Amino acid sequence: MLTFEQKLAIIESYPELQRHEVSLNRVNFHYEGSGTDKKNVVYHLHPNGNGFVYAAKLKVPKKDAKGMVNIRDFSEEELRSIIERSIQSLQPNAVAEEENEQLIDELWLNQENHSLSVVQEDDMWNVYAGELLDGTFPSYNEAKQYLLEEGFKPKRKLDKKNK
Repeated sequence: MLTFEQKLAIIESYPELQRHEVSLNRVNFHYEGSGTDKKNVVYHLHPNGNGFVYAAKLKVPKKDAKGMVNIRDFSEEELRSIIERSIQSLQPNAVAEEENEQLIDELWLNQENHSLSVVQEDDMWNVYAGELLDGTFPSYNEAKQYLLEEGFKPKRKLDKKNK
């Protein structure tokens, strides 16, 4: 776990962030170039190492109801990544990662070389034919069963693809 001083040094290395002292020795960092009313990137960084980064538009686990992620146990790499992504998400005309990016788990082909992709979105598994939604399933196994019944076989696993 990074110390308060280490976290401060990392956060202060971003010149676009403005430091603001708040109560109980906590520190906020604002992004004044934000395209929205939301300006807090780092919220209530405390000397005990606890603090939050704004991630409402980011595809990250463990966001609270306000879209904040606790950074208490973040490594330097994790902290830099989420800060950079947070700043980018606040820029004018920014698109939420959840809207911009989908995780494609597999590409499936049939004997005629038609392809379908299996995409996990939120808690559902969607099957796409190009940009067109072919089916939605509550589990991967149900999507897989559908594809097998339709004569498709998995071709390869993919990491990420923008739709």
